[in-house]
Amino acid sequence: MSAHSSTKAQGPDRAFWDQRFREGNMPWDRGAANPQLEAWLAAGVLKPCRILVPGCGAGHEVAALARAGFDVTALDYSPEAIARTRENLYRAGLVAAVVEGDALDWLPVRPFEAIYEQTCLCALYPDRWRAYGDQLYRWLKPGGKLFALFVQYLRPGASEGSISGPPYHCDIHAMRALLPEPLWAWPRPPYPRTAHPRGLEELAVVLERRNVHDR
Repeated sequence: MSAHSSTKAQGPDRAFWDQRFREGNMPWDRGAANPQLEAWLAAGVLKPCRILVPGCGAGHEVAALARAGFDVTALDYSPEAIARTRENLYRAGLVAAVVEGDALDWLPVRPFEAIYEQTCLCALYPDRWRAYGDQLYRWLKPGGKLFALFVQYLRPGASEGSISGPPYHCDIHAMRALLPEPLWAWPRPPYPRTAHPRGLEELAVVLERRNVHDR
């Protein structure tokens, strides 16, 4: 769930995430791939292609995608997270490109056909979302798909404007403003909900990057 360094007022920094992974203090980690990813794979909605997993964390989804025949690139800026992902891949006898880099400025050699977004956006302080939304658009080729799981986790004080996290609540209306038409094609709601052991839920949405002029 690690993503980008920032000042204390703008969310946790790299040291925060490194400590969490080092100590195994990862309440967001199911210990396995997200059930929604498995559902997308089983239904054939997500088919083998060149795919990016930003904020890869311990790499459970990276391993699941590699096992399913995808050409996977895993991205995280926490060295401890990168080490866990590489260890999980090694133990499973799987191969993926694992990159240590900042999600807000890293660029691939060429665009991806798909992105699996689960834990990067919700780990970023909301002031950083605009920059991350631009990155998602740059990372995908026209017609590419964004397989997104938007965390639903309202906390006390949210109705008065309090910002608490991570994970940060990804209100669906905020997500539509962040990833707007006509740059992205949105499916019609309702969207599937996936429960999380931590008590939050995730809304599963598949967006298509439209072939319009780059910003």
